[in-house]
Amino acid sequence: MEVDAEVKNSRVSSLEVQQPSLVAEPLEKVILVASIAAGVQFAWALQLSLLTPYVQLLGVPHRWAAFIWLCGPISGMLVQPIVGYYSDKCTSRFGRRRPFIAVGSALVAVAVFLIGFAADLGHAAGDHIGKAVKPRAIAVFVVGFWILDVANNMLQGPCRAFLADLSGRSASKMSAANALYSFFMAVGNVLGYAAGAYTHLYKIFPFSKTKACDSYCANLKSCLFISVALLLSLTTLALIIVREKETPNISSPEAAKKRKIPVFGELLGALKDLPRPMWILLLVTFLNWFAWFPFLLFDTDWMGKEVYGGQVGEGKLYDLGVRAGALGLMLNSVVLGCTSLGVQFLVHSFGGVKKVWGGVNFLLAFCLGMTLWITKLAESSRRSVATNGSAGATPQPPQVGVRVGALALFAVLGIPQAITYSIPFTLASIFSSNSGAGQGLSLGVLNLAIVIPQMMVSVASGPWDAMFGGSNLPAFVAGAVAAAASGIVALTMLPSPYSDVSSANALCTGGFH
Repeated sequence: MEVDAEVKNSRVSSLEVQQPSLVAEPLEKVILVASIAAGVQFAWALQLSLLTPYVQLLGVPHRWAAFIWLCGPISGMLVQPIVGYYSDKCTSRFGRRRPFIAVGSALVAVAVFLIGFAADLGHAAGDHIGKAVKPRAIAVFVVGFWILDVANNMLQGPCRAFLADLSGRSASKMSAANALYSFFMAVGNVLGYAAGAYTHLYKIFPFSKTKACDSYCANLKSCLFISVALLLSLTTLALIIVREKETPNISSPEAAKKRKIPVFGELLGALKDLPRPMWILLLVTFLNWFAWFPFLLFDTDWMGKEVYGGQVGEGKLYDLGVRAGALGLMLNSVVLGCTSLGVQFLVHSFGGVKKVWGGVNFLLAFCLGMTLWITKLAESSRRSVATNGSAGATPQPPQVGVRVGALALFAVLGIPQAITYSIPFTLASIFSSNSGAGQGLSLGVLNLAIVIPQMMVSVASGPWDAMFGGSNLPAFVAGAVAAAASGIVALTMLPSPYSDVSSANALCTGGFH
């Protein structure tokens, strides 16, 4: 019997850590920590809106571009579980989560310097301005870009785990904290897209435009300055005001020795010891993100090609469509922020967390399917204009109704996106608390279900495009099928963290004191 108990304890140690206090912290402290998401997401929005043209400006060969963008999911797959594991075990006098958040913010500043000054550093090292390919600038950019993704992943996992710690293991407060995090992600998106859209921002920083860095490059550099200033300000404010309660290290010397095995060995042990609810959560999350990523990667390209009928580098229609897609992303972020504040109301109104998540996955499937209809309307609109116009007339954008419908689609997608950014992380925190698992490691493991489909979509996008002649619609249809499957699994297999009635009431009435 004693041997069995020892074996059981050694297996559980992969997951179990000393849990934080059961007393929740005041709401203002939760808001301060959640606001860090605005700084993190500001940088992500800049990546989506500005970095792709910047990569082309530096002369990165197209065949290598996909490998650069893979650094996000690869770093997420490795960094978040490792950082989560060590933040659970950390016994620093500064706290468990705060040291990792501070280091992540500092690394973001380093990365922003390398990315923003890549062209200048490359020119100083010997790149010729007249040449299309600038290898030294590309090398600096790639290093900075990888550091930025690693740093962002160092920030996000500990931030969400910190929010769970501040919630005092209360399910309702974890839900409110993750909803606030999702809201500040939307705020960061809006700020990032707005900064990227203002083409004269570099005039605020006259030194940003140099011989090697034109106005577009200088504008990106200025946006990155603002991004890092926002992130460092929010992080510093949160880390100074919000203190972690000391968690005593009650592990025995024998248990400490057992934990000195390689980190990946213990991570594999943690995966092996995951409770069944976490495995189902991982499956729903995997299907959910497999549905999201085709649209997230190709949404503006779909607007430029399928909706506006343009081709890359030919005429103005494609660029007009991409700009319209950027406006759609802005509308999406606004709806995302508003919905994030209403997550608790939705859970109360529709009778539980799993019903809300399952329902919005069907809404996601419907919206992705609607891209087919909008595309067909756009093609019909262009044919109608061509028929009524004179021969050889300049191709025109689709009719106003089609454009409004496409923008409305972007906006409506903000509703399921708000749920995707909050409820899965809330459930992971609840399930890990119920099983005695560490918040950091559990959220890092959940991140695996996000980055693996991202890698699959990124790697398959090239052959997929070649198979279907560059059309985005087949990938969107595949996403719609995955979204429907995610909704079915959520409704039929995902266990409720507590009874639907009590959860709805708790999420609506619960809060921070």
